[in-house]
Order: sequence, then structure tokens, then C-alpha cells
Amino acid sequence: MNMESKNFSLEKDRILSILIDMGYQAEEAMRAINANGMDAPVADLADFICASQVEKGTCLSLREPPCQKGECSSSQQLTNSHLLKSKTELETRKRKLQQILEQKPVGRDKEVCRLPNPMIGFGVPGEPLLIVNRVLPNNAMGPPYFYYENVAFTPKGVWSTISKFLFDIKPEFVDSKYLCAAARKRGYVHNLPIQGRFQLLPPPPLTIHEALPLTKKWWPSWDTRTKLNCLVTCVASAKLTERIKKALEKSDGEPPANVKKFVLEKCKKWNLIWVGKNKAAPLDPDELEKLMGFPRNHTRGFRTTERYTMLGNSFHVDTVAFHLSVLKELFPSGINVLSLFSGIGGAEVALHRLGIPLKNVVSIEKSKTCHAVVRCWWEETNQQGNLIHIVDVNDVTPGRIAELIASFGGFDLVIGGSPCNNLAGGNRVSRDGLEGKESSLFFQYPRILNLVKSMMNLK
Repeated sequence: MNMESKNFSLEKDRILSILIDMGYQAEEAMRAINANGMDAPVADLADFICASQVEKGTCLSLREPPCQKGECSSSQQLTNSHLLKSKTELETRKRKLQQILEQKPVGRDKEVCRLPNPMIGFGVPGEPLLIVNRVLPNNAMGPPYFYYENVAFTPKGVWSTISKFLFDIKPEFVDSKYLCAAARKRGYVHNLPIQGRFQLLPPPPLTIHEALPLTKKWWPSWDTRTKLNCLVTCVASAKLTERIKKALEKSDGEPPANVKKFVLEKCKKWNLIWVGKNKAAPLDPDELEKLMGFPRNHTRGFRTTERYTMLGNSFHVDTVAFHLSVLKELFPSGINVLSLFSGIGGAEVALHRLGIPLKNVVSIEKSKTCHAVVRCWWEETNQQGNLIHIVDVNDVTPGRIAELIASFGGFDLVIGGSPCNNLAGGNRVSRDGLEGKESSLFFQYPRILNLVKSMMNLK
């Protein structure tokens, strides 16, 4: 056994031991490790085990609320006693998990890209820069400037690989909860200046009640959330929200602890908000647009499921605009943009809101629906520049790049975020990293970026 294999085996044994120490069965722990990979954080592995328990109906949070005084059978009393015991065990697991997360992982450290806590990148609005100056390799200097985005929590080694293909620039990790009312943990590799950033005005609301004021009337005091979790592409079912309502209606006044625990777990997982008495509901697409920084009705006219998918996969406009704001002084007369995996135009909306004229935008996006959204926005905002659509990223050949550069003189910004399907922790089936069918499209980004840089250097 070589040293790398030995380290890998030691790391696997260490993680297995940790999960067993937290109270999980060895079989559950092995299943979680095999499904998520050795690179997954222990917290994600624990979440996976809990999710499996939910599916089997063995999770504490899915059990019925305890019966009222005087109504319990002897078996129910035993169950309630077990609930209290399990609650204590869960608290113990949480304490152990906190200690575990502070430990250094074993082996293959060169492949680990450590995520900062707090996740504020080089700085967020209202706070001083953490890094005043950073040194970039000479071959990475702009223009053209580039900006690449993807999910922060990825399989082990992914961000190291991304950095390697993008001039060894370390990613800037930012959680959008510092700029709005919802979390969105993302990594950004770019060669942009970091001095002189500014926030879009007016700044977005920073809490749930500021962003969605009508919810305040119905919000229970025991739901202490002030921020939403990451906004994703799917929503809770009507069956779940009805179940929550029935569980709460059984209680007179404040619900018992296990009911509150069950409800809060589901509210956090599915980003449920309170819209009536005992009535929790998913965010609607209009609310998602607002939280993501898009103009009202940006995705209106399409099926609700399509709107959720498009918005869940998009840039967070205010975060991206904060980073791109440095370009306003550099390109006062307008900018030429090559937008890869454009989606619903988060980059274009951010630049427009910053007041940077869009002279020429080449949008590469295979989804007809997303392209229709961008085209509609382009016309509604009366853009004076040219919007060129390319469907397939494979069609961006050296010849096509040469034609585009000859047409309007080159690109000032190459921006995009390739699909995260095989990277995101929520994918329990095909979390294959950059080798996955969808996420392997990342490699198109450095290919095209290098083509642009080399051809512009020949001008």
C-alpha cells in the first residue's frame, strides 16, 4: 500500500470512528461515507444519516407529538420517555460534532481548500477589506477580466482543481447572508481588483421580516430565524405544509418541544415562511426574485416549476454586483461581455444595475427558457448594445472567438458558473465532482478563457 492509499484509509477510519462516537450505527456511517465521498464534511454525513432515518420513519423529528396529560397509554409513556432520552443524546452529538469540526483532517492536505468562517471573502459591505492587496500571476492579469462561480461545499479537491485551471488563483468564498436575507455559500475565482468595491443601492433587506414584512404578523415567537437558508430549485410539498398545520393545531397555545423541533427542522430545510395562523408555506417565485436581486416579474410568464429551477440555479445579483462594481470606473463607456452558462442573466442584470452600459454580450446558454428570459429582460430594459446567443458551449471554437473579437475588438469580461449538479451536497445520487456529466462542463470555461486571452494578446 502506497502512502497516499494509506492516508486515505486512515482518514476513512477516522471519519467512521467519529460518526460511531456520535451515536450512529457503523452501517449507517459507512453508507453515508460511500454515498457522499470521503471529502464530505462530517456535518453533511450526519445530515445524510438523519435524512435516511427520515425516509425510514425512524427519525425523532417525525414521531407524533406526545399525548396530553392523562391520555397516554403505557406504551406511549415509554415512547415519550425515549424521546427525552433521545433529545439528550442528540445534544451530546451536537457537542461532539462541534469539537470534531475544529480538528484538522488527516492526509492529502494539498487537495483541501479550507472554507473560511465567517465566509466573507475579502470583505463584505460595511466591513474593512481583509486583504488590502493580493498578488496575481502575470499571465492572469486583466483585461480581459474573468469571474467564475460555483457552490462552496464540493467534493474534496474540486476547488483546488478549479484554481489550478484558473492560474492558481485562490477562490474567494462568500455567504450571501451578509448581503441579503438568505444564505448562499459560493466560491468565486477571479482576477478583478478588490479595492473600491461598493454595494448596489438601495441595499437589500438583511432579515426575513424586512424582506417579507407580511410574514411578521403570523411569525411564532419560538421560530427565531432571521435569515433563510440557501434558496434552491425545489420546494416543500402541500402534504408537508398540511402536516405541519395539523401538528400545530393539536396544541393549545405554544406547541410542545418535539412539535416545535419537527416544525423548525422542516421550515429550515425547505425555507418555509409563515403566511397565516399555523400556516407555513414555501416562498413563491416572486419572493425568490426579490431575494435573489432580480427585478420584479423577471421570470414571469413561465411555469412555476421552471421559475423555481431558473432562480435556484442563478447568481445572487447583489453579491456578484458587489464584486463587479470595480469595473464601473474601468469601463465608463461600456463593456463587452462573454457570458458562459448565462442562465437567466444574473451577470447582465448586475452590470446593468451598476450602471455599466452593455455594449456587446455574447450569451452561451442551452436552455431556451433561460434565453427567452434574458432576451425579454434585454428588450424591456431598452438595452442599446448587441445580445448574441450561442446555444452550445462546444460551438465556441477558435474560429468563432476570432470572428467575435474581430467584430467588436475583444472581451472585457469573461463570466460564468458551470453546472453544480455533480458538486452540490444535496445530490445523493451522482455527486461525482468535476468528472460528473454536468459539472465536467467546468473545463469549457478555462478552455474558452484561454482562447480569448491568447487571441486578444495577438491583436
